[in-house]
Amino acid sequence: MSGVKLVVSDGHKGIQKAVERSFLGALWQMCHVHFMRAVLRNVAKKYQKEIADKLKEALENETKMQDLSQELESRGYPKSADTVERFQFGLWNYRSFPRAHWKRIRTTNGLERINKELKRRSRVVGAFPSDESFMRLGVSILIDINEEWMTTKRYLSMDDD
Repeated sequence: MSGVKLVVSDGHKGIQKAVERSFLGALWQMCHVHFMRAVLRNVAKKYQKEIADKLKEALENETKMQDLSQELESRGYPKSADTVERFQFGLWNYRSFPRAHWKRIRTTNGLERINKELKRRSRVVGAFPSDESFMRLGVSILIDINEEWMTTKRYLSMDDD
């Protein structure tokens, strides 16, 4: 791959290091969905909706993220506060790109959707006679998705760069 400008992923340290080493100059973006899950994982169920609402607000307004981290710490959720502290600087890299792209590039939802489609269509087959037959099906699915994006359902329009 060449010309990589942004890599969006969960908080896996290996991915972050690989981006740093392999894609010089590329930014790493923490997926907002994965970030929220990681923060909420350590919050009591009865407070998750409240904290999720505050997280959404903080993701729109960077200055509120530090306040939220302190609030989580004071409410007895140090692991959640630590998660906010660790990833807060990788949450807004998508803003370096055109505003029209922001909604699509702040999460891994596009990739998750592709994975879901690959699973759905390969599950129907069940057992594959060979690795090659599995690869042929996967590649044909990806080609179909690519053609759909190129012709009808453009994922990102590069015209407004």
